[in-house]
Amino acid sequence: MKAGSGDQGSPPCFLRFPRPVRVVSGGEAELKCVVLGEPPPIVVWEKGGQQLAASERLSFPVDGAEHGLLLSGALPTDAGVYVCRARNAAGEAYAAAAVTVLEPQASEPDPQPAERPLPPPGAGEGAPVFLAGPRSQWVLRGEQVVLTCQVGGLPAPELYWEKDGMALDEVWDSGHFVLEPGHAEGGPGASLALRILAARLPDSGVYVCHARNAHGHAQAGALLQVHQPPESPPEDPDEAPKPVVEPLKCAPKTFWVNEGKHAKFRCYVMGKPEPEIEWHWEGRPLLSDRRRLMYRDRDGGFVLKVLYCQAKDRGLYVCAARNSAGQTLSAVQLHVKEPRLRFTRPLQDVEGREHGIAVLECKVPNSRIPTAWFREDQRLLPCRKYEQIEEGAVRRLIIHRLKADDDGVYLCEMRGRVRTVANVTVKGPILKRLPRKLDVLEGENAVLLVETQEAGVEGRWSRDGEDLPTICQSSSGHMHALVLPGVTREDAGEVTFSLGNSRTTTLLRVKCVKHSPPGPPMLAEMFKGQKNTVLLTWKPPEPVPETPFIYRLERQEVGSEDWIQCFSIEKAGAVEVPGDCVPSEGDYRFRICTVSEHGRSSHVVFHGAAHLVPTARLVAGLEDVQVYDGEDAVFSLDLSTIIQGTWFLNGEELKSNEPEGQVEPGALRYRIEQKGPQHRLLLQAVRHQHSGALVGFSCPGVQDSAALTIQESPVHILSPQGKESLTFTTSERVMLTCELSRVDFPACWYKDGQEVEESESLLVKMDGRKHRLILPAAKVQDSGEFECRTEGVSAFFSVTVRDPPVHILDPQEHVFVHAITSECVMLSCEVDREDAPVCWYKDGQEVEESDFVVLEKEGPHHRLVLPAAQPPDGGEFQFVAGDERAYFTVTITDVSSWIVYPSGKVYVAAVRLERVVLTCELCRPWAEVRWTKDGDEVVESPALLLQKEDTIRRLVLPAVQLEDSGEYLCEIDDESASFTVTVTAPPERIVHPAARSLDLQFGVPGRVELRCEVAPAGSQVRWYKDGLEVEVSDSLQLGAEGPARTLTLPHAQPEDAGEYVCETRDEAVTFNVSLAEPPVQFLAPEAAPAPLRVAPGEPVMLSCELSRASALVFWSHNGRPVQEGEGLELHAEGPRRTLCIRAADLAHAGLYTCRATPRIAPGAPSLSFTVQVAEPPVRVVAPEAAQTRVRSTPGGDLELAVRLSGPGAPVRWYKDGERLASQGRVQLEQAGARQVLRVRGARSWDAGEYLCDTPQDSRIFLVSVEEPPLAKLVSELTPLTVHEGDDATFRCEVSPPDADVTWLRNGAVVTPGPQLEMAQNGSSRTLTVRCCQLDDAGTVTARAGGTATSARLHVRETELLFLRRLQDVRAEEGQDVCLEVETGRVGAAGVVRWVRGGEPLPHDSRVSVAQDGHIYRLFIHGVVLADQGTYGCESHHDRTLARLSVRPRQLRVLRPLEDVTITEGGSATFQLELSQEGVTGEWARGGVRLQPGPKCHMHAESHTHRLVLSGLGLADSGCISFTADSLRCAARLTVREAPVTIVRGPQDLEVTEGDTATLECELSQALADVTWEKDGRPLTPSPRLRLQALGTRRLLQLRRCDPLDAGTYSCAVGTARARPARLTVRGGYRAPPGLGTAVGAGAADRTCGGQIPVPPGSREECGRERAPPPPHAPGSAPERVVSVLSELRAVSAREGDGATFECTVSEVETTGSWELGGRPLRPGGRVRIRQEGKKHVLVLSELRPEDAGEVRFQAGPAQSVAQLEVEALPLQMCRRPPREKTVLVGRKAVLEVTVSRSGGHVCWLREGVELCPGDKYELRSHGPTHSLVIHDVRPEDQGTYCCQAGQDSAHTRLLVEGS
Repeated sequence: MKAGSGDQGSPPCFLRFPRPVRVVSGGEAELKCVVLGEPPPIVVWEKGGQQLAASERLSFPVDGAEHGLLLSGALPTDAGVYVCRARNAAGEAYAAAAVTVLEPQASEPDPQPAERPLPPPGAGEGAPVFLAGPRSQWVLRGEQVVLTCQVGGLPAPELYWEKDGMALDEVWDSGHFVLEPGHAEGGPGASLALRILAARLPDSGVYVCHARNAHGHAQAGALLQVHQPPESPPEDPDEAPKPVVEPLKCAPKTFWVNEGKHAKFRCYVMGKPEPEIEWHWEGRPLLSDRRRLMYRDRDGGFVLKVLYCQAKDRGLYVCAARNSAGQTLSAVQLHVKEPRLRFTRPLQDVEGREHGIAVLECKVPNSRIPTAWFREDQRLLPCRKYEQIEEGAVRRLIIHRLKADDDGVYLCEMRGRVRTVANVTVKGPILKRLPRKLDVLEGENAVLLVETQEAGVEGRWSRDGEDLPTICQSSSGHMHALVLPGVTREDAGEVTFSLGNSRTTTLLRVKCVKHSPPGPPMLAEMFKGQKNTVLLTWKPPEPVPETPFIYRLERQEVGSEDWIQCFSIEKAGAVEVPGDCVPSEGDYRFRICTVSEHGRSSHVVFHGAAHLVPTARLVAGLEDVQVYDGEDAVFSLDLSTIIQGTWFLNGEELKSNEPEGQVEPGALRYRIEQKGPQHRLLLQAVRHQHSGALVGFSCPGVQDSAALTIQESPVHILSPQGKESLTFTTSERVMLTCELSRVDFPACWYKDGQEVEESESLLVKMDGRKHRLILPAAKVQDSGEFECRTEGVSAFFSVTVRDPPVHILDPQEHVFVHAITSECVMLSCEVDREDAPVCWYKDGQEVEESDFVVLEKEGPHHRLVLPAAQPPDGGEFQFVAGDERAYFTVTITDVSSWIVYPSGKVYVAAVRLERVVLTCELCRPWAEVRWTKDGDEVVESPALLLQKEDTIRRLVLPAVQLEDSGEYLCEIDDESASFTVTVTAPPERIVHPAARSLDLQFGVPGRVELRCEVAPAGSQVRWYKDGLEVEVSDSLQLGAEGPARTLTLPHAQPEDAGEYVCETRDEAVTFNVSLAEPPVQFLAPEAAPAPLRVAPGEPVMLSCELSRASALVFWSHNGRPVQEGEGLELHAEGPRRTLCIRAADLAHAGLYTCRATPRIAPGAPSLSFTVQVAEPPVRVVAPEAAQTRVRSTPGGDLELAVRLSGPGAPVRWYKDGERLASQGRVQLEQAGARQVLRVRGARSWDAGEYLCDTPQDSRIFLVSVEEPPLAKLVSELTPLTVHEGDDATFRCEVSPPDADVTWLRNGAVVTPGPQLEMAQNGSSRTLTVRCCQLDDAGTVTARAGGTATSARLHVRETELLFLRRLQDVRAEEGQDVCLEVETGRVGAAGVVRWVRGGEPLPHDSRVSVAQDGHIYRLFIHGVVLADQGTYGCESHHDRTLARLSVRPRQLRVLRPLEDVTITEGGSATFQLELSQEGVTGEWARGGVRLQPGPKCHMHAESHTHRLVLSGLGLADSGCISFTADSLRCAARLTVREAPVTIVRGPQDLEVTEGDTATLECELSQALADVTWEKDGRPLTPSPRLRLQALGTRRLLQLRRCDPLDAGTYSCAVGTARARPARLTVRGGYRAPPGLGTAVGAGAADRTCGGQIPVPPGSREECGRERAPPPPHAPGSAPERVVSVLSELRAVSAREGDGATFECTVSEVETTGSWELGGRPLRPGGRVRIRQEGKKHVLVLSELRPEDAGEVRFQAGPAQSVAQLEVEALPLQMCRRPPREKTVLVGRKAVLEVTVSRSGGHVCWLREGVELCPGDKYELRSHGPTHSLVIHDVRPEDQGTYCCQAGQDSAHTRLLVEGS
């Protein structure tokens, strides 16, 4: 089964670029290019940024991958740059070329000077030509440098050198260099060598050699780089000391830069000799790299530019300059300002191989923050090249198909231009690439440098696809330079350096130097001299321009706005402008300007105007006109200027003031026209009588005439007017018609120039003016050009007769054919007509039949056959039938290419114990392959199967292990297919309990055990209690046995209750443990206390003591629960519970009960207290004052009232000392605690002192009876302004104080209520309006007697502000969404408005709004993608916005896959249910996609997907997964081995003493181990006892049988046991003493405790020395000497792999022993030992580094030794500590990691400092697990801890809580 990797296509790529074209005006220009891509790209042509369209002069021919632009009749306006742009789904590419249009030469064509080849030296005079240019060099300081060049040319050119654009004597002293002139070799010319005696660092630069003679100028350049030699003591004592950065004498300058911005430091140094410059950072020398650029600018300053500054770039930067005269320093302190919002995890530098991938990853603080990726300053958009992934807060950029130009600086930027920066290094043939772009001023030197990995290789420099001249290229070692001296605009373009398949490109941009235009002319004056002329004078501009210039003179007719150029003048002075220079008579003004190559000056206008009249001359005169009767006659002439004239006909003047007229009424009509200097006379419909007329024209200075001749009207053709093109189909009727101007005028028909003859197939007819040619049934051969010819005129018909269109029925699509060498390839097509003409084409050329190509036709079927295809036979084939084509792409693979699939590297990811299949397809079924893993050939075993099926080769890992990860190669000859297998550990699951949360209850004290079962059994777990990891102690124990994990509390206490969590790497289960305690008892008081009597106001304390301090109690008073507060306090101190009454009153009296439970439960212990409170004395509560004045009106009722503290108290009333009784007008009333004295009809004598007396209190009323004074208001109301919801209180004063006041609001009497409250206090009266609303505004009035006062109430609307604003919401399609805000107050309905995108919400049944007090909600039910947008909530005063993001409905698993375990040969069904219907997914086993077949059935119905696998074997065990989009669900398929049974057991056997006995049994399976027993004791092999396995047969062979060998033998396999067999040994031959050994005893004697049998002859045997073997008895046969036939071979393997050792000895029945490193080896575990005849095999699996050593095999005296080497894998972390861990102060913190192997060394660090074991830190190691224990954690221990294991590391942030 193939594992496809997907075809992403390829972007367009130009194989051939268009080349620049120079064409003469009117000629034809053609641009061609070849571009490929998959899918084929769309190609368009552009000019000036506009796409070009086909026209009469412009066409775009296409031939396969070749695209062209054909320009006919080139015009000067066609010159420019044409761009060919190719685009497909994978990307875009473009190429450009220039078209130059030249003006044609006026004389005989001579070769243009630019096109004339330069004469070779000695062939004649010519411009300089460089025969050999200088070569770029890289030297060490102090070395001598020689730059040479040879130049040809005649006369001999003058040579001179420049450095960086400056003459050498301006840069150096004369003693530093020597110029050595010479002569060119082989002809005229010269040479000049520049010798630099001792190179210095400032000598680095570009050196240009100039050559100049009378015919031209040439130049060539080279680069010189001088490097500092390696550190060594100076040999020359006079040499200047090495620059040292000395301490600064003053504080450096400070420079601040925002993070991510560039910092630029510029140091300008002067000195002679030129100083050497070094840059330092923090005292260390700086070297130029990707982010630190060092260069020298155009002004001579030294520049250090730090790109994309980071925090690590801060520090002191020093520029150190020195020469032989001294040294100086300049420094600046760089500070990098970090943004407040930072990346949580910044980018890290990465490396990648060319054509590979690179992954950049960072993490933003919030997943909703948008980011953008940049490569330096270029924004990167998502595409196949740059894959951009967002996973939560993680941002990832994957760069595919790396190339050299991908090397550089990459940035990830979030809002606020916050950036993180990383370098991407691309490893390949090119180490140092070209810059992305290079800007050079015109005339400067351009230098491009490339460094390659290998020295001495030859690269290719090109510009826009064209190779650059070798004269400007240099190479030295690893360095390659391109020097372009004095660049011009033509040098701009895309410069590429190619080395094999690797290339790097830069865009060379040449910027023009800005020059100032020349100044205007001076002293311009106009002189009017002779008639019809004007004299203009001027002087040159000041200053005079350095470049050549001319003067441009322009004129303007007065009254017009246009200036028109007259002519150009090279020299200043004077010019005379005659009247002939103007087109028409008029007044003219003049102006002049200066023009040079740098522009033009401003215009200078000559003062005044001149009247000029042009002089007319005859340019083209009148000519005689001859026309036919009835036609128009036209007479015309051209003058040299525009002037009026007069026409004459037969001497009569024609009126020119009318456009049309006639000579006389009813006579000849005419029309006069004038267009500029052209004059025309049109005589309309002339007749015979007008023949001979004379036409004349007259104007000042010109007179001309011509004659008119009339001919008889000939015959002419009325129709057709032009040539007609007609197309017909065969058998159609064709009729050609020609209509003449005369009736029955003869005409003849011609076809292709030959007169036609009438026949049945061609008829000629004439009908009046019409002549017809008829073809009744047209044929293809009737096509041609037909002509109807009469006197001097003809009508032409182009007739095309075609067969009916041909259609290709099959194939309808592009056909791709793949074949290998010598195979027969057949291309077949079917058309709809058998007789249709067809053609075959290959790569654009028509195919001709030959021995290698056979063309066949069978009815409508056409075939092209390649009998024995070869690779050159491949290509693009076309089958052409009419206008239709069928395309075939044939690819012939050479036999040398054995591997058909895969074509590239395959990556396989699997989970441990999955089944992994690696498939390789070959082109030949008999080809043999070799499989290797990490360079070592694999060995087939049950854990690794090699399969072969036709052309398919498979490597199967039935149950892949972690150590199976690596690179697998399928090799054949020199080819290989690569598979990278990555195996990860399976998820660690908790299989029991099934529930993820359990509630458990235990008694206290008691034993508590929490138990989990995990899978796999080796999974590690962590236990947590209430969120903190538990620590093992005497009171808490952790256990692990097989898959079981336990937490035990031997003596649980109540504080041990809580939430316990057992957590694996992937799952967790929670135990909520509650502990029940013994019942609570009251310890004190032991009996119910006596009643407690207290006086009112005294404190009361009720107290009891419980048996448990943590017990809860419940207090009640008279059966009702006691609530703390209102004078009651409840206290708990340890086991004591107290109820306190601060001040007792009657309400506190009663029965108090304390129960030891929060609920009233039967049998719950309780304790009761009785509290008695004495009655309080009765006192007067109101009025409070001892004396109160009361005024009463005569005749009115007098009422005196008091309120007592309690009812029922005796009260006595007195007046002026006399006691009053209830009689007459005096009435005494009592209503509860209220006592009233009422006197009806008060009189003046009722005034006096009244006393209300009680036993403990009294009150006095002073009563006066008099007329009341008039009521009046003594103060005004004040206007109030309040906010909505506030209270408004109006206040006024009234006199007398008891006067009645009436309140009104808006004229209506106020009625007291909840919102309106009226109150009085003495003379003060108030009206309060509660919770004012907007409609409460109005006028409030108070009236008392005849007075009134009013005030205005204003209610301001309270700002409705949002306290809780909208939050962004991300929802999934179909979910319900609620947007919610909270306001500061409750607003009225409609005061809050919901909007979307600034517009009110549209009506939608899914959208609803609701208000709940301050909360306003917007509900959207079942959101769809269209609901996405910005929503807002608005009030009159506030607004809040939020973004609703709707993501497509996520695919979820409703019912996941479940693990299936079956027996070998059975069927397994996997089923899962998804949340969506119609989902297309893929089933896979072991990471390999499954295809439907006889044993694999896939079914999908609605939400359910089902997979049924049948006929399963053991190798089918593995992981079954279902993948759809981003969803993956997996389950485990376990195929258990069918139980092994014994098909046929051993049979009873009888042998003679000394013979060999063979017992045999047969099993149901071949791979099973059998145990043989004799009389119940297990047997082991010995020299006389041999155990063999032959397929399913198991043999026991016993040689030289002895009577002691007789007995019962049985065999067992697993739980199956065969029927015992009886061996009987008859008497006969008896072995001599000492030779025979009974079976069983001998075997038992040579074993040690059931371990591997110790071979005879071993040094140790169960810890004792082995006795020497007895000598041979006389006459006995000596044993055969054993020798080694095939020695052991050394094995080198990687950790985790297996190793196999084989040794062949000379004897079959020989027992051997194996040792590793001096230790005997026994079968079992990782050791397998087997014997196959003479071959002995040792297989070691899962190798470890400590297994390395000497492997020894010994059989008797023979032995063989080999070495085993085990390469240790790099140490990796399998399990990491949490990223963040919280520990309480004083507790112990444990950080734990698990590495990939035991014995690996790890290092623990805190904040980068390595930790050492001690009292504070304890370092533990147990197998692969390593722990760091921090004792007695303190706040200062908080920080970041790191564990390093090899190249891997893990970080944990330790947080300390508490104080």
